[in-house]
Amino acid sequence: MSGHEPTADLHGSKPISSYALIGDLHTAALVGSDGAIDWLCLPHYDSGACFAALLGDESRGHWTLAPSSGGQATSHAYDDDTLILRSRWETEDGTVEVVDFMPPRGHAADVVRIVQGVAGRVSMTSTLRLRFDYGRVRPWVRLGEGVAAPAGAHDDRHGGAAGSVRSSDDPDASRDAAATAGPDSVWVHADVPLCHDGDALRATFEVAAGDEVAFVLTHRASHLPRPPMAQAGPALAQTRTFWEEWIGRCSYTGRWAPEVRRSLLLLKALTFAPTGGILAAATTSLPEQLGGVRNWDYRYCWLRDATFTLQALLGTGYTDEAKAWREWLIRAVAGDPEKLQIMYGLDGTQRIPEHTLDWLPGYAGSAPVRVGNAAADQRQLDVWGEVLNGLYLARESGLEVAESAWDVQLALLDWLESNWQEPDNGLWEMRGPRRNFVHSKVMAWAGVDRAIRTVEQHRLDGPVDRWRALAAQMHDEVCRRGYDADRETFTQFYGSHGLDAALLLLPRVGFLPWDDPRVRGTVRAVQRELTRDGFLLRYDPEADGGPDGLPGTEAAFLACSFWLADALHGIGETDEAEALFTKLIGLRNDVGMLSEEYSAAHGQLGNTPQAFSLVGLVNTARHLSDPSGHGYDTA
Repeated sequence: MSGHEPTADLHGSKPISSYALIGDLHTAALVGSDGAIDWLCLPHYDSGACFAALLGDESRGHWTLAPSSGGQATSHAYDDDTLILRSRWETEDGTVEVVDFMPPRGHAADVVRIVQGVAGRVSMTSTLRLRFDYGRVRPWVRLGEGVAAPAGAHDDRHGGAAGSVRSSDDPDASRDAAATAGPDSVWVHADVPLCHDGDALRATFEVAAGDEVAFVLTHRASHLPRPPMAQAGPALAQTRTFWEEWIGRCSYTGRWAPEVRRSLLLLKALTFAPTGGILAAATTSLPEQLGGVRNWDYRYCWLRDATFTLQALLGTGYTDEAKAWREWLIRAVAGDPEKLQIMYGLDGTQRIPEHTLDWLPGYAGSAPVRVGNAAADQRQLDVWGEVLNGLYLARESGLEVAESAWDVQLALLDWLESNWQEPDNGLWEMRGPRRNFVHSKVMAWAGVDRAIRTVEQHRLDGPVDRWRALAAQMHDEVCRRGYDADRETFTQFYGSHGLDAALLLLPRVGFLPWDDPRVRGTVRAVQRELTRDGFLLRYDPEADGGPDGLPGTEAAFLACSFWLADALHGIGETDEAEALFTKLIGLRNDVGMLSEEYSAAHGQLGNTPQAFSLVGLVNTARHLSDPSGHGYDTA
């Protein structure tokens, strides 16, 4: 592990840092270092989970495949630059590995698990407990009869000594099973017999050196016939080729190449292939405070992530992915600009109603567990600026832009021109009263500024003179009402006593130059007032009497600490910036994953893996690798 393990009681839950991700660009699973898949939504990231032990206990669904003696894997790592996970156990009886992966999506979603004997003879147990609808629905399970194995499946042992595998003798066991409930069906094939005890599908067997035993789980809608199931050997080769070819396009060769490549692989794994949307995280309701209520569903696409994500993709050679994300963005925001949302579903769906799953106790007892996100209905002024900035960046980077994109931008600008002075809920989705957040106003300015540049540089039509006057008015108001001269810093909102890590982004979007004394003062004030245990909070919720409207506190928000490293570099404190970046890299777990937040007492917290954190790592590595010190993509 990373060496940053939690010290607090997790009430039976496993550390968030103990998980690794496997996925097929439609959905993803979390695999623990104990061999348990504790989270898997099928068929898509935002579908109901069939394994939800992550937010409860094993009764809510899991699939554990590990030595019968139990225990944590001795090592837990991806094969080279892939999303193929290899867990190794060194036991008293021998050594064994489990290889976990999800092949690129074909007709259906597949999870493949291959047990490989390395030395000695090890007893293994597979316990597959399916519970659909986030652990609420127990399926009807059938064994054998009418459940055919895939052609050639029994022979697919990769040349291993299959004949030495020993399994339990049960006359009712079968190598094939199907489980159905409502709209979902899951099909399972194993190289060893499976039995069903009314609660779970189980298999117990022994493997010796050279043995390989494969398990394949396939999902399909219950009204459709049984799908073709993956064959383990060819699927493994196909999956390896897919990831190696994809990461082979990475153009970053700087000092932190391994960290950047792993972050990009995980970011790609959070991409919904059918639409190009990139979700914020693969999970819901992993808490920002253990035992608290700050538990949100992040399996959606946030517009504010657009510019940062485009910077990361374009800056590392992934033009196709950047274009797909840009196209998703244009489709999602098309329509009434007044109804622009901060987030959308993976396919651009606008309605994301929030409700709680009362039958789940939550990770480490952190309730409620939420599905959907009511913040989609909030007004966050910065989003208009984020979209306009993102589309400008895409155009400047040479991505072909449809003519209709400028029409969308003009509509957004018309709305922004009439509404930029209204208060909003801010970047951090405050569930308290609306305020005049400084970052929101600056991003509104950035949207207008990018429109001016677009007209000037690309000869498009627009009322540039009016926009210039508007941008000057916005700039003047923020500097006059959002800056505290006595404290030498911008504030979280007009008249606020508090600060906000998003203030570090003001020079990043070109609002003020890096050498402006107000920028240096703000960077140092934010660092001084929001640093906890060496990392940065988003804001102090108590600075203005709890402006976010929620009880409790949260841990350090990792993306903000990456912003601080960028800002320190921007003001010329490169050694300090690199020292902070090195500490941040050290927070990753053994497979390179970062969640949303970090606490010295609890380790990684919040939903995982978090795209905002991964994008932050990639962009900061790029910035620190730029000898000119100007790799901030402000233009």
